[in-house]
Amino acid sequence: MQTTPMAGRVTTAAEGDVVVFLIGMRINRWRSVRHWLPVLRAMPRMLKELAREEDSGLLSHRGYTSGPRAFTVVQYWESRDKLLAYAAAPDHQHRPAWAAFNRRARSAAGSVGIWHETYLVPAGSYEAIYHGMPPTGLGAAHGVEPVGRRGERAAERLAG
Repeated sequence: MQTTPMAGRVTTAAEGDVVVFLIGMRINRWRSVRHWLPVLRAMPRMLKELAREEDSGLLSHRGYTSGPRAFTVVQYWESRDKLLAYAAAPDHQHRPAWAAFNRRARSAAGSVGIWHETYLVPAGSYEAIYHGMPPTGLGAAHGVEPVGRRGERAAERLAG
């Protein structure tokens, strides 16, 4: 991942629909390490697996924390179909991790919480600008181009 800020104003080079997937977890009981630690460890393994597979469909991701107990990963996917295919694939990391979580959840009594949201954003319904930033968000997922190609103002870029 590039960490050097890009010069000038650029916008995302995304074409067509965009798939944004948010996934997170919250540690509800610190002392229940055996319930939340496997959940915490599962996401990095899945992201490494997806990065190794050239055609996985995962374009970019970034992790965030909200205080000491909540973790979120924002992911940008090539398509809804590739996201759903990965989630359902029995020979990949997600299915066994999901099954293990469900087994633990029955006895964990709320020790750890998980969530996800999937957004299918139609073409023309997203807009982005980056100035003096390394590739971030949609720009990291789809690349960037000069702002002038899509319009100088947000309203122009959304109208296109």
